[in-house]
Amino acid sequence: MNEFFAYRDGELRAERVAIAEVAAAVGTPFYLYSAAAFAAQYRRFAAAFAAERPLICYAVKANSNLAVLRLFAGLGAGADVVSEGELRRALAAGVPPERIIFSGVGKTRGEIEMALAAGIHQLNVESLPELRQVSAAAISAGRRAPVAIRVNPDVDAQTHHKIATGKKENKFGVDLDEAAAAYALAAELPGVEPVGLAVHIGSQLTGLDPYRRAFERLAELVLELRLAGLPVGRIDLGGGIGIRYRSEHPPEPEAYAALAREIFGPLGLALALEPGRVLTGPAGLLIARVIYVKEGATRRFVIVDAAMNDLIRPALYNAWHDIVPLRLPGPDALLTPADVVGPVCESGDTFAVDRDLPPLVNDDLVAFTVAGAYGAVMASTYNSRLLVPEVLAAGDRFAVIRARPSYEALLALDAVPAWLDEAAARRGGR
Repeated sequence: MNEFFAYRDGELRAERVAIAEVAAAVGTPFYLYSAAAFAAQYRRFAAAFAAERPLICYAVKANSNLAVLRLFAGLGAGADVVSEGELRRALAAGVPPERIIFSGVGKTRGEIEMALAAGIHQLNVESLPELRQVSAAAISAGRRAPVAIRVNPDVDAQTHHKIATGKKENKFGVDLDEAAAAYALAAELPGVEPVGLAVHIGSQLTGLDPYRRAFERLAELVLELRLAGLPVGRIDLGGGIGIRYRSEHPPEPEAYAALAREIFGPLGLALALEPGRVLTGPAGLLIARVIYVKEGATRRFVIVDAAMNDLIRPALYNAWHDIVPLRLPGPDALLTPADVVGPVCESGDTFAVDRDLPPLVNDDLVAFTVAGAYGAVMASTYNSRLLVPEVLAAGDRFAVIRARPSYEALLALDAVPAWLDEAAARRGGR
C-alpha cells in the first residue's frame, strides 16, 4: 500500500481514519479515497513539469466523483472529458471552461455545440467527418472552434489490448500519414481554428519507449506543418502513464517529463497533459465484507459482498488488486490459497484465484487496494445490485461523497406502461 493507507495499532486506516469505523457507518461494500493521496499524486506530477507550466487536464473518466473533481480543480487542474456528462460534471465541480479539453472519437453534434457554448480550451478532433461537423456547429453558433488534431501514430503501447489506443487498427485518432492533410483542411474550414496536435496511445503504460516513438513522430509532424506555413502552437500529450498494481515498474513522472522536455522543448510548444489513473489509482480502496468461506472439494472460496458490478477490472482485464484484511494478521498467521469471489451469478465474478491469504471468517473486512481509478465509474446495477457508495477521508474525518441509493430509487428508474396493467386486469376479469 502506501503512506496514506497503513496499519496502525493493528488496524488499517485511511490517513487517520479507522476504516472499520467507516464500514460500520456506511455498510459494505464501499469505495474509500484519501484526499491527501490525491493531492500528493497531483503535486508530484505537476512538479515534474514545473518548468513547462503545462495545462494539466485530469482525465475525468478515471474517477468522476464531483468531490474528486473539486479537489483537483482546487489544486489547479483542468479536465479532460469525453462526453457531455463529463463536461457537465467538470463545470459543476468548478473547473474553468478554458481549462477543459474535450476528447473522444464519437462526439455528437449536441456535445460539440455544448462545448463551444461553454468556451472550452479545445476540441481534440479524431476524424475528417468530425472536423466537418465541428465546422458546421461553429458556423451555426457564430463561433470559432479551437481544434487539435488527434494523431494515431501507429505505436504499440505495450499494454492490455483493450486499453491500447495508438495502433492503426484502433478506432482513435487520424492516421499519421493523413494528419497533415487533416490539419490543412482544418485551416481552410470556416469556423475552425487549428491550434495544435494531440496524441494518446493507451492506458497503464509501464515503459517510456512507446512514448518516445509516439512523441518523436508528433515532433516531426509539427516541423512538417510549420514548413508548410501552418501554425502549430500546442501539443496535447494525452495520459496513460501506469501505476503499480502488482510487480510493474512504471516510469516515474520525472522521467516522463524529461522525455517530453527533450523532444518538444526545442519546438516552443504549449504543453497539455491528461493524467488520470496515475492521480487516482493509488488513492482508493474498495472495502468488502466476507459473507462466507466455502471449503470446496479442491478449492477454498472466500465469498465477499463486493462483486464484478462494483469492480469490473478483474473480470474485464484480468486485472490484479492486492487483497488485505482490515485487521493486521499475526506474525504466525498461515497463508493459504483461496479464490476470492463475489455473489453475482457469473463465473467471471472472480477477483482472485489461488491468492495466498491469511485465515478469514464470516464478517471479516477486506480491502482491495489501488482501486481509486476505473472502479466506481465503471460500476453498474447488474443483478439489481445497488451502486456502491464512495467515501472521502481527510485527516481524522470522512464524508460520504456518493450515497448508496435505495432499492426504491433503483426500481423507480423503470416504468411499467399502462397497457400492461390494463392487459393484466382483463386477464384477471376472465
